[in-house]
Amino acid sequence: MAEHEKFAFKTLDELKAKITELGVDIAVSDDLSRLGQKVKIGNKTSPNAMAVLPMEGCDSSPDGSPTALMERRYLRYASGGAGLIWWEACAVVPEGKANPLQMMLNADNIGQYAKLIEKMSKAAADSNGTEHKPVNILQLTHSGRYSRPNNHKFEPIIAQHDALLDEKAGVNENTPVVTDGYLEELVGSFITASKLARESGFDGVDIKACHRYLISELLASHDRAGKYGGSFENRSRLIREIVTEITKALDDEFIVASRINMFDAHPNGFGTNTEDFMRYDVNEPLELVKAVCESGVTLLCSSAGNPYHTNPHVVRPFDIPAIGASIPDEHQLISAARLFALTEEMQIAAGKVPVVGSGYTWFRQFMPNIGAANLAAGSCGFVGLGRSSFAYPDAPRDILAGKSDAKKCCVACSKCTQIMRDHGQTGCVVKDGEVYVPLFKKARNDAIDRAK
Repeated sequence: MAEHEKFAFKTLDELKAKITELGVDIAVSDDLSRLGQKVKIGNKTSPNAMAVLPMEGCDSSPDGSPTALMERRYLRYASGGAGLIWWEACAVVPEGKANPLQMMLNADNIGQYAKLIEKMSKAAADSNGTEHKPVNILQLTHSGRYSRPNNHKFEPIIAQHDALLDEKAGVNENTPVVTDGYLEELVGSFITASKLARESGFDGVDIKACHRYLISELLASHDRAGKYGGSFENRSRLIREIVTEITKALDDEFIVASRINMFDAHPNGFGTNTEDFMRYDVNEPLELVKAVCESGVTLLCSSAGNPYHTNPHVVRPFDIPAIGASIPDEHQLISAARLFALTEEMQIAAGKVPVVGSGYTWFRQFMPNIGAANLAAGSCGFVGLGRSSFAYPDAPRDILAGKSDAKKCCVACSKCTQIMRDHGQTGCVVKDGEVYVPLFKKARNDAIDRAK
């Protein structure tokens, strides 16, 4: 297998040569016009085919309200020209927060979110033209085994025990498995959060089902007893119920979306080959895609893996790993090609429902060439930008104007991931250093002190 190596491509031809050398299925296009195409999402339309992926800043107020730092990030996204802004994880219940400063809507702060969305609309129009109105999707989540609602201490709520993940999340043999009754009540919590989101001005919500948070873990809960474990019908029951009930409760103008793990890259995981967990098996994920689309989902996002524990390169190809993580035993082009293939499988199954793809950040200045090729092939509906949006929020606007700047691109150094692992406020340390270098250092020092 080709070895991991740092990005060193100076020209598109050099990148093409490496793709050919490795024999990976990655297309490249010189025609970038598809990035500017409008995309229909249910009854709404995105002004282009570029999306900001949900990257957690962990910079809300303790009650989940926007702060000045959070507002700065989202205004930069809005000005940057993306057609779709997929907001980061917002907890539907207090105990489901992954961070004490995670977003959370409530009756007292929806006005603050409404004002922020109004500011974003103005910023988008001022920077990109009066007709540019990005679609705003809010990711709704329950963090499950990764819940840390108080003082950055794990308070895990697990769907089942997992030999590889339990110790890392503060789980032991005495940690109870969440009850069916608790899961049943969560349906109402997701509906309440969706109504608050609509009242705040969001265009839709995402039912988060990736990265081993609660709903994602349920999808792989083969050993769980009761109505939410065992069979595929049971393991997918909660997300199907949530989608169905939100669709019933809200009108057709409101988008119901879902970001789904197509491949866990984890033993006995969702979308994972039973004999080799580093090979994917998309049968169940595609069955889920078709089920949620039939239930009312009109926007999807493809993801894979677990960025905070096992095999983080499966979801985020990088040059430098976070502290304590190892160098992957595969080239980043192989990791990216896998993500593109999984997205294409999802897009085929979803039909006219657009799918936001991921895995583009590592390509830096050549990301538009890869994204445009995937759009032209019909293997995705949007090109999603994650870490890239921290580093270079103006990239969509610059790309469409034909003046993309390689010097502004994310360098895949994992420092933004490290801040999150250290429970700090997340952003780009390299390209936005005046703001985030001090925050990076503080989070590192705090993490070291906690470990003593």
